[in-house]
Amino acid sequence: MRRHVVIAAALSACALAPHLASAQQAGADPRPANARTQTPAFAGQTDAPERKLGVQFDIVPVVEGLRNPWGMAFLPNGKMLVTERIGYLRLVNADGRLAPGAVSGLPAVDNRGQGGLLDVVLDPNFATNSLIYWSYAEPRENGTNNTAVARGKFVEGPPTRVDDVQIIYHQGPSLNSTAHFGSRLIFARDGKLLITHGERSITEGRMQAQRMDGMLGKVARINPDGSIPTDNPFVGKAGTRPEIFTIGHRNIQSAALHPTTGELWEVEHGTRGGDELNIVRKGKDYGWPTAAYGIEYAGGPITGNQTAQAGTEQPLYFWDPVIGPSGMAFYTGDLFPAWKGSLFIGGHQTNDLVRVSLDGEKITGEERLLTDAPKRLRIRDVRQGPDGAIYLLTDDPLAGQMLKLVPKRSMPSGQQ
Repeated sequence: MRRHVVIAAALSACALAPHLASAQQAGADPRPANARTQTPAFAGQTDAPERKLGVQFDIVPVVEGLRNPWGMAFLPNGKMLVTERIGYLRLVNADGRLAPGAVSGLPAVDNRGQGGLLDVVLDPNFATNSLIYWSYAEPRENGTNNTAVARGKFVEGPPTRVDDVQIIYHQGPSLNSTAHFGSRLIFARDGKLLITHGERSITEGRMQAQRMDGMLGKVARINPDGSIPTDNPFVGKAGTRPEIFTIGHRNIQSAALHPTTGELWEVEHGTRGGDELNIVRKGKDYGWPTAAYGIEYAGGPITGNQTAQAGTEQPLYFWDPVIGPSGMAFYTGDLFPAWKGSLFIGGHQTNDLVRVSLDGEKITGEERLLTDAPKRLRIRDVRQGPDGAIYLLTDDPLAGQMLKLVPKRSMPSGQQ
């Protein structure tokens, strides 16, 4: 059984089900796999046992009425920045009120389909330089577009704005597609900016995930000013984009640095099956579309019907059926001691929050949270806040929310 979350005034997780203590533990998702004949490359690569920790929590609304919120960042003064895919960057005051109007100064976005204004992060030296970075679908000629990254100096105002805007990165080639922009932005510990991508979904883009002359289906690594690090794996190689750090990705919307190793972990969207959890390592090929789990949306095998291929990396873990991963955070806070070391991933397709138990690089269990929410929670982003709470963005064109999970308040004596 997977749906044991109890709802009162807010939601709470449940205690460990007794039958899960047996050697034959059930998985967290009862749905049958789409690719039923595929075999994992190693034990534990998929369908980990359900592992509930019994953590009690409340869900507290922080902001409501957002329009397809996608990314968020915490400012040092207790305020926050939130992107709306329509093209607006919003300032959230410390008390949860949206500042009136949008932050001005951003370049135009192509907000069709899955495009628009996407992720936002602060410069590691924000306290001294006030720089923020954002990713977006950039409109180009003849209806084409691509992922782009810009930066500017955030000025709280009035008016609230970004000054000295520079577009520091353009994905290429530009295509006529409104899907698979990827777009998580992560500053590595060495100060380099990592940019996750999609392969734009259409066949022309899909096949470029293995090509080295473009940035579709790649993770890019650049300096904060947009220049190329000299230690990138393919610098100086003819016919190859020097920004490339890894290749063979489908569409990465979940990414976070491991709190101990500092390596980038990511979860990328599969088709019908094949959401993958990977560690992003320099110069590696993660297989798409020549090696993949799952089946095509229309049914049938993907490319050559291979789940493994020489020279490509196997995912640490994969989901079939998919969760629709979007947003991701390792939990290191003190509000929820039992959750320390867990990995949280937004289930945009399953309308839940996926908690993964880890033992080093091995996935030892899954727990699905928020499954019985009174409203479908299409989670788009997951972050740990400075207060140790887990913050979520829910995707809706008019009624998107920012929520946070906090320890459940005990009821006063005599009340139930």
